[in-house]
Amino acid sequence: MSKVFIMDHPLIQHKVSHLRSVETGSKEFRELTREISQLMCFESTRDLPLENYEIETPIGPTIGRRISGKTLSIVPILRAGLGMVDGILDLVPTAKVGHIGLYRDPKTLEPVEYYCKLPDSIQHRKFYVLDPMLATGGSAVAAIQFVKDRGAKDICFLCIIAAPEGLKKLQNAHPDIEIYIAALDERLNDHGYIVPGLGDAGDRLFGTK
Repeated sequence: MSKVFIMDHPLIQHKVSHLRSVETGSKEFRELTREISQLMCFESTRDLPLENYEIETPIGPTIGRRISGKTLSIVPILRAGLGMVDGILDLVPTAKVGHIGLYRDPKTLEPVEYYCKLPDSIQHRKFYVLDPMLATGGSAVAAIQFVKDRGAKDICFLCIIAAPEGLKKLQNAHPDIEIYIAALDERLNDHGYIVPGLGDAGDRLFGTK
């Protein structure tokens, strides 16, 4: 079963509460999404391997430590996932960025890929798939499968708010990934929205209806 990490850091919870508020406009919503994503990145990269190397300070030589092993790649699910990219790049500016675009087939209601562009050397990368909301779980399950189909083996999923229904679906479909969540909410309503949630993350990020 997937490892699930629900982040209870006070700064994350403080900012998520502001993010939820109906009074929060698009500019502040984007800023908060970026800040929360940065804090989530800090927590989710805690176990990255390090290696020693020699450096020269103004005073003399010493041994420093740097990240070793797989290089990082972040993959936002379009369009709302774009709001999480810059916060992670603030901390890991050398990370490569891919993109996945999905839409729901009106007849089958299944996610369909319309765009997928990933960095090269996929098998040598650790992938962070990003989407602010994990509602029904359909898009996340499909996006991660698309990444796997192209050769990725080491995958994390980061979302700000999740519903139990979507989390269960994602865990069942991809038991080998790590899942990082800032807040696990109560349920989905009849329209597929997370309760209490924050509404449509894409619309709130980009000021659309």
